[in-house]
Amino acid sequence: EIIGQQDQLIKITIALDKIDKIGEANVLKELLDNEIPAEAVEKLKPFLVIKGSNKQKLDFLKNLLKSSETGIKGIEELEYILSITSILLPEFHNIELDFSLARGLNYYTGTIFEVKVNDTRSTFTSSVLGGGRYDDLTGIFGLHNVSGVGISFGVDRIYDVMEECKIFEQLKINASVTKLLFVNFGGEEELHCLNLVKQVRDKGINAEIYPDAVKMKKQMTYADDNKIPYVAIIGSEERAHSLITLKNMLTGEQAKLSFEVLIEILNK
Repeated sequence: EIIGQQDQLIKITIALDKIDKIGEANVLKELLDNEIPAEAVEKLKPFLVIKGSNKQKLDFLKNLLKSSETGIKGIEELEYILSITSILLPEFHNIELDFSLARGLNYYTGTIFEVKVNDTRSTFTSSVLGGGRYDDLTGIFGLHNVSGVGISFGVDRIYDVMEECKIFEQLKINASVTKLLFVNFGGEEELHCLNLVKQVRDKGINAEIYPDAVKMKKQMTYADDNKIPYVAIIGSEERAHSLITLKNMLTGEQAKLSFEVLIEILNK
């Protein structure tokens, strides 16, 4: 509107959306190639290079858009969002106004947003989540006058980032919620262990029994791979004396214990 090209909104916004990927010079070239007049492109240049804090950017826009009723309303909406987020999320300082974003212009009617990765280990520059405000999107389905805000996650992109930052490896180290694994010998020992699994869980401790009566080495490897700190081994001798052989998977130490002592150790 300000540069006299209100009928070219989609062309201009699509070009602006590429500024992070192709740079300012190529965005300007694309605008000219799309038959946006050189005079209009020149007026648009200050908009491409807005720097500073969110407040400084908004102050710049207030001056640039002071003759635009729609522009002033948009600024007021942005100020409201920033104000509310500063109250609800005072610890969150990574909200940055970016006037080059463009998303689904055919149904978004208000503020749009994208989420990028804030991790120095990642080289990923594209967004991993996006969305925005729409006032009548449900009208497509016959339900009019219902406004909302929607988001969508880029699962493939999130996966790529997690892989690059080696987050899956961290999750493997930290994510196991099982504290005790019962070795499965099958038969009566398996039934005995199933009963003990329930008793351990009743004490608020996460426990499981290996699903199959396979070789001990395979069961121990499972405990190692899933970072389960303790393994309970109960054979015929342990059953006969109501004891449990507890192995510490970190130190390799093991000892025969009563159920009560076992619970004390697991609760430490």
